[in-house]
Amino acid sequence: MIPSPIARDRGRAVAVEGSLVLQLSLSLALGLLVGLERERREVSTSGVRTFPLLTLLGTLCALLADAAGEDWLLAAGLLATTALLVLGWRIRREQEEHPGLTTEVAALVMFAVGGAVVALPIGVPVVTTGVVTLLLHFKRPLHRFVRGLDDAEVRSIVRLVLIALVVLPVLPREAFGPLDAVNPYEVWLVVVLIVGISVGGYLVQRLVGARTGTILAGVLGGVISSTATTAAYARRVGSGSADAAAAQLVIQIAAVVVFARVAVEVALVAPGTFADLTGPLGVSAAWTAVVAGVCTLVWKPREQAAARTPHDPSSLGAAVTFGALYAAVLLGTALAKRHFGPGSLYGVAVVSGLTDMDAITISTAQMVQAGKVEAGTGWRMILLGSLSNMLVKAGTVAALGNRRLALRTALFFGASIAGGVVVLLTWPGP
Repeated sequence: MIPSPIARDRGRAVAVEGSLVLQLSLSLALGLLVGLERERREVSTSGVRTFPLLTLLGTLCALLADAAGEDWLLAAGLLATTALLVLGWRIRREQEEHPGLTTEVAALVMFAVGGAVVALPIGVPVVTTGVVTLLLHFKRPLHRFVRGLDDAEVRSIVRLVLIALVVLPVLPREAFGPLDAVNPYEVWLVVVLIVGISVGGYLVQRLVGARTGTILAGVLGGVISSTATTAAYARRVGSGSADAAAAQLVIQIAAVVVFARVAVEVALVAPGTFADLTGPLGVSAAWTAVVAGVCTLVWKPREQAAARTPHDPSSLGAAVTFGALYAAVLLGTALAKRHFGPGSLYGVAVVSGLTDMDAITISTAQMVQAGKVEAGTGWRMILLGSLSNMLVKAGTVAALGNRRLALRTALFFGASIAGGVVVLLTWPGP
């Protein structure tokens, strides 16, 4: 039976009314979240009632502007809100010596959030509200964190902004060079990704404190640079300033975290390849974790290890070096595949892994997703790169650490490499 026009119109009206109720409810909830945080202040002109009203005002202004086709209605609401906030700030200035503008700025953002509930996908106002709440709530920790940064650390953050927001947008997005294997924009985008991961891990360490314990030291070391972490702790043991068992645990944890970092990089740059590449790599990671656990039970550390990481994780020199290495891996892989066949790709992976895991991981994942390399070849290249990287770390410890640490590290990496070789030889499929 075909519904009558009256029934259809009634159905549309009900649907529209339901949508409006949902929008107003979401706007109210988001305003309440920020209002609850502001209400905790001893002196505040905007709190648990004001912020929900502001977001509702933004939503209603956006609905009226949309229904009437008059954008000035939304602008008028914003001007009225600004005027009220200026009045509230003047009242607060009489009660506080240095009132600041954080609450007023947050209120303007929440008015815009109310409008975004109507005009934008739901994720935009929800995420924005979450960010506003966190920034307001963590005022003191953020202030302590910023005051604790030295000039070198601020320069690291500025460099990250420079390479991400200044250099990246101006690079050409076309492939160059032999076989059109190198795209400058994509190469530098990967540099931004790696530097961002390193700076993020470094800032987490600074936020939680210098002495974070052995486990967190290993985790942060694996996130920032497992090779640099291995060298740093080997040097400390060699100089007699650290317990060999504690340093060994840090090195082991960092080696396991490398596999997690590989998985994150694959998911970010080539999500379509994630399932194909991470299966065998996950088995190798699990084996490495088991070996680390056994070694920890045998060699129990007597002290906690302080997290020691590179002081300047955003060095432009290191960034350019990584970009050049990444481009070299892309070019070398393309040339090897064309002139020497698929088997030669494994040699490229081994050589690349001697210096860095990120370049071979990201380049291989992107080539697998583009169909230039088969998935079976791709995960083997990444695993070979990780095994050669383990050899380098073992050699680094032997050169910088003492005999006890060198022997323990050789046993740990030797067992881990043996497990990786078993995966290479026995994993089913091409």
